[in-house]
Order: sequence, then C-alpha cells, then structure tokens
Amino acid sequence: MRNENEKKRTKPTAHQPPHVVLTGISKRYGGVTALDDVEFACSRGSIHAVLGENGAGKSTLIKIMSGVVQPDAGQMMIAGQPVTFPNPASANAAGVVCIFQELSLMQDLSVADNISIADPPRRFGLIDAKAQRRRAEEVLASIGCEDVNPLSRIRDLPLSRRQMVEIGKALTKNPSVLILDEATSALTAADVEKVFDILHRLRDQGISILTISHRMHEIEAIADMCSVFRNGRHIESFVEGTRTNAEIVQMMIGREITAHFPPKHDRPQTEPVLETRGLNWEGRLTDIDLTVRRGEIVGLGGLDGQGQKELLLGLAGVLKGVSGEVLINGKKTAISSPEAAKGKGAEIALIPEDRKTEGLMLAMSIADNLTAASLDRYSRWQLLDTGALTEAVRSGIDRMQIKVGSPDDPVSTLSGGNQQKVVIAKWLLTDPKIILLNDPTRGIDVGTKQEIYRLLRELADNGASILFYSTDYEELIGCCDRVDVMYDGRIVRELLGDDINEHEIIASALNIEGRDVPEFLAGSDAKGGAA
Repeated sequence: MRNENEKKRTKPTAHQPPHVVLTGISKRYGGVTALDDVEFACSRGSIHAVLGENGAGKSTLIKIMSGVVQPDAGQMMIAGQPVTFPNPASANAAGVVCIFQELSLMQDLSVADNISIADPPRRFGLIDAKAQRRRAEEVLASIGCEDVNPLSRIRDLPLSRRQMVEIGKALTKNPSVLILDEATSALTAADVEKVFDILHRLRDQGISILTISHRMHEIEAIADMCSVFRNGRHIESFVEGTRTNAEIVQMMIGREITAHFPPKHDRPQTEPVLETRGLNWEGRLTDIDLTVRRGEIVGLGGLDGQGQKELLLGLAGVLKGVSGEVLINGKKTAISSPEAAKGKGAEIALIPEDRKTEGLMLAMSIADNLTAASLDRYSRWQLLDTGALTEAVRSGIDRMQIKVGSPDDPVSTLSGGNQQKVVIAKWLLTDPKIILLNDPTRGIDVGTKQEIYRLLRELADNGASILFYSTDYEELIGCCDRVDVMYDGRIVRELLGDDINEHEIIASALNIEGRDVPEFLAGSDAKGGAA
C-alpha cells in the first residue's frame, strides 16, 4: 500500500526518446547463457525497473552497461552514439554510475575517505582532509544522513548506513545514467523513503535511472517503466501500473505461484533443543531467554538493529564476551567459537546476512565453497576423499537446484540468488541440528524465496530446529511457528498462533500495546524498518 507521500509524487507523462539503447547483447559464462540477443532501451527523466528471477540476466545487463564485463556480441549506444566501456572507470567518465548490491566501500577507511576515494580534494599536491570532510558532510546531508560521522570507519557502521554512504558516494560522480542493484535491500523504511525522494529529484533533473528490485511495492512507488527478464531474455517492457503483480510474477518465472508459504503443522510440544538463559552481551543483548524445539521455526522480529543479529552471532560463537547460559538438548554448552558451534554437541549452522563478505570465498570455485564447512567429513588420515567430495558437491547443487555451468567455475560468476543457495547448501552439508538464519532472502527474487520457504519447512519437518531473523514481517507471519519480538536488546513478547500477524508484530516492535498502533503503520508494507 502506498503512503500519502508516495501518492503525491507524480510520474512524467510525456514520451521521452531512448537515451540508452542496447541491441543484440549476448553474454555467456562457460556453459551458461547469461544474456541472449537482448534488446533494451531506457529514456532520460525516467525510472526504469528491471525485474526477473535471480539468474534472469539482470545483473549481467547492468554489469555490461557499467563496464564491469564486456558483451560477447551486440552494441550499446548512449545519446545516439555507440559506446564501449572496457572498465567501470570509463563508464563513470561517460556518466554511467552503478550502485551494486554488494558494496564497494573499503571497510577500514573512513566515510569521508570512501566518498572521495576516486577524486579526493587536494592542496599543495596532498589530500586536503578538511575539504574532504566538508564534502562528506555535504553529501551525507543531501541524502538525509546527518547522523553519520564522516570520520567513522565503514566497518563500524550498520549495514543500512553503509548502503546510504554507497549511494552518496555514487552521487558525487554526477551521473547521467544511474543504476541501482537492490540498493534499498539493506535499508530501513525511513531510509528507503529518503532514497525515493532522491531518485524522484534526479529523475526530474533528466537523469536516466535503472533500478533492480524484488520488492513490488517499491516498484509501484517509484517506477515509470518496467522490463521483465527471464532466462537471459528480455520478455516485455511496459508502463508501470499496466500489469498486475500476478501477471508480472508469471512473466518473471514462467509459471503461476500457487502457494506463497508452505503450510504449518501442529505438533506436540517437546523439550527444547536450543535454550538460552540470561544471555547478555555488551549492552546489546540483555537477559535473553529463548527456546527452540525440534521441528520448530522460531522467528526473530522487531525493528532492525534491536539485537537480533547479535543474538544469532552470539549463538554461532562469533562474539566474544557473551555471558549467560546456552543449553543444547538440556546440557550447558560452551560456544566459544564458530568451530565449537559447528562441532559435535552443538551442531549449529549460521546462514549469515552478507553472503559476499561473510558467506562465500568469491575467487574460489563453487565446489570449494560448497565443501568449505564440511571438509573434515571427507578426509581420512589427513587425505581428502575426492570421490566423496565430488558426490557432496553434486548433492548440494541438486538439493538447492543451483544453476551452474561447471562446479569448477568461480562462485562469483553466479547470480545473487544462486550464490545464496551455495551458502545454504554449504551449511546443510554439515548436517546441522540447529539452523540460524540472518535475513536469508534479502535481495533475492520471488522464485528463489519460494524455494527457501519450502526448504525451511522441509528441514523443520525432518527435525531441524530453526531460528529465523527476517526484516520482512510477511515472512515471519508465513514461515514461523512462533515469533519472539526484540526491542532494545530484549525479547519483549512471544507471539503464537493467530497473534502472529502484522498488527501484533508492529505493536511489539514498537514496544506498545496493539490497540495503540497507528492505523497507517498497521496497514504498512510489512517491512521491518516501518517505524
């Protein structure tokens, strides 16, 4: 549902001639065809949404447009002139700037350093630190992030703030063509609203904007045109609002989705497999008492940044200095490291938030990534059983239906959704009894989400205990048997049965009584940053 601010934004009605035109574009990675004879165009002063499943060719399209990869065939023209971009720098020089889902920021440099990294202000041949800071302050103010200290290290910022810095950095390049790849997937609802305002302002200045998003309500709010891709082909382009969501989804996946979430099953209560008592960590977690039983999916709800991620990291042995008790099958268990969490007696797997930096080794092969967490299962007398390894890779690919050319291809060549499947398959090969998931569907397409929902229920039905954090309330409602809502590092409410609904989740996330929830929030888009 669009809010009043969105309704006030008017979309341009005058037809604009194409500014960027791609003709006969094809690209292959080994045996996989990423783009097949694609024709595509976008206009000045327009926001053009590119839709499709992961693996449809969207990412390859924007990588070609931004100079990251070169097409095997075809031509691109900007303002009627043929162009070739051998690298991103040449694309930037021509006014084509891309904000990728996987951030390009340097973690150990400051915000100000990152914003000016390509062209820092200089004085007497040296970097002018004061001018650089002033530039950063101006950029941050322009995107509504005055709360971010320009001298803060990037790694010390939450993911949502890093994403906003990435957007600000891109805008300093004065683009004539701005491309956004799931640029709002890590943002709170308040920051999404700021980005929408920025995009509409840029559109009204005549900039061509391409956006990739899997959030249909965002497409409705900002897009003027939409193009659907499937299996490397351009299926159709149309004016936003002229197709229903059901029609768009069917174009994207080539089939109808008959059930959004798999059914939940009533089951008798059993003793907890995972239990925490009085878990605390550095003021970010306070007196966490939580249980997860065999065959149960327990959701973690609440606004982003209320301790959910820290709880998962603590249970996975990533954080140091966690106090309190963790019990596995009723026995106190010390989880002092990720290795201890994975080992016998705990058998915990964590699907991390950021697959690129926390879940994968991008330069290594798909096969190496799939078996990285379970190599000890395939070794004997310090020698690897290559036959068993090959079978494990095959089973992981088959189970998750990962689209690969060859298991020996670098995992970086896969689409985002298939990379996420590799992360999940890697940990399933360890045969975990407890599975922790940190927003696992962020930035992936509707078809892959359906597969993950079905997988979670299948794992639970087979006896796994699952603790599932999502910033999407709809996922918590559809997937979870119980939902523990967190606020300010505490679990403030447990929701069961019919109480697992948007109204109750929002009320608990705001730490107010359900009857006090404003009507506009209760009818919002079910996104965890709604406040």
